[in-house]
Amino acid sequence: HVQLVESGGGSAQAGGSLRLSCTITVRRFPRNCMGWFRQTPGQEREGVAVMVTGGGLTYYHNSVKGRFIVSEDSAKNTVYLQMNNLKPEDTSLYYCAARLSGRGIDSCEMGPTQYAYWGQGTQVTVS
Repeated sequence: HVQLVESGGGSAQAGGSLRLSCTITVRRFPRNCMGWFRQTPGQEREGVAVMVTGGGLTYYHNSVKGRFIVSEDSAKNTVYLQMNNLKPEDTSLYYCAARLSGRGIDSCEMGPTQYAYWGQGTQVTVS
């Protein structure tokens, strides 16, 4: 049974930083897609930052390039989202997501429909 357990988030002032963590509860092989999405009320869920695990490519929404960094600690089965220079428009409910494949994945999509597994969401509020 696959679970994604998120932590982090909370409130920050504009210009500040927060870090989100997402731990997947099953052993996974390298080269899967894991990353972060966000959704505000009345808006569609959008990809923020995703990566091919195992040292692969990273992908970012244009609005967060240069400010957010997605990374992983494979020994801990954990993916992180370091959010720097936060802006009020980053305020949203952030979700961790995973797309798993036993054969390995070489590239990831930013669209949420490609991801089968989701965390519970964690609120980020920037004022």
